[in-house]
Amino acid sequence: MTDPTTVPARSDPTVYDEEDLDVAGAAVRQHIGWTPDMALILGSGLGQLADVARDTTVVPAADIPDYPESTVEGHHGRLVFGVLEDTRVVFVQGRVHLYEGYPVQQVAMPVRLVHALGADRMLVTNSAGGIDRTFDPGTLMFITGHLNMAFASPGVGSGAMPARRLAGGDGARGPFYDPAWTTRAEQVALDLGLDARRGTYAWTLGPSYETKAEIRALDRLGADAVGMSTVPEVLQAHRLGMTVLGLSTITNPAAGLASGALDHDEVLDVSERMREDLMELVQGIVRVAEG
Repeated sequence: MTDPTTVPARSDPTVYDEEDLDVAGAAVRQHIGWTPDMALILGSGLGQLADVARDTTVVPAADIPDYPESTVEGHHGRLVFGVLEDTRVVFVQGRVHLYEGYPVQQVAMPVRLVHALGADRMLVTNSAGGIDRTFDPGTLMFITGHLNMAFASPGVGSGAMPARRLAGGDGARGPFYDPAWTTRAEQVALDLGLDARRGTYAWTLGPSYETKAEIRALDRLGADAVGMSTVPEVLQAHRLGMTVLGLSTITNPAAGLASGALDHDEVLDVSERMREDLMELVQGIVRVAEG
């Protein structure tokens, strides 16, 4: 876990305004002269998905003011702009996690940035532990709902929100995860012969894996998979009105559901074995993003 004292300081890390995004956006535009239509946020071991894009331009996180840098193995820490399936995309490689010591508002900063740059759709991927006992390692789960078990939101500290925006995922702003895009993406997975399911993702703080007791509790609450990311980015994207698709790769059974200890190498190993299938799937998902 990152010592919070080593994270780049701000006068108030919970407040980000248009001026901050203008500065970060201007730094990115020094590298790229066009705007993306879609953002792809990549999880553990999935960074090589950007390899399938063409005409790519890499913008290191260190070149972007106030951009949070990842400390997790397997996360590069950069934006990659390119063309995928004739769609202009930006890959967010090297997401950060709340457990690294960043405030949740900074964890979600890349979403605000890519939205300010023009992206109105977002595909977010992660590696997750399977709670549903029918989810073997390698199963793909399209996220249809989530449990915010970290009890954190990038909207905190951003000022009062109108009641219509406080209605939640099934309120005035619609669901967090777009049903139509999910249905089209699921068909792509099935056409590729991949084991694709739907389910609810639980976000926990980490950085430790969950205890057996916590997994039993999450199971009773209706979670099908558990991980340490994704929800803050989705909350931020939803607040901005972006269309979102969520995809989990089940890399291991959750704690207590299998023999042996869990470790990050297992997550990366399964992600690596799934890499070719995931690249094909992502291409198809991008292709069907608009019905």
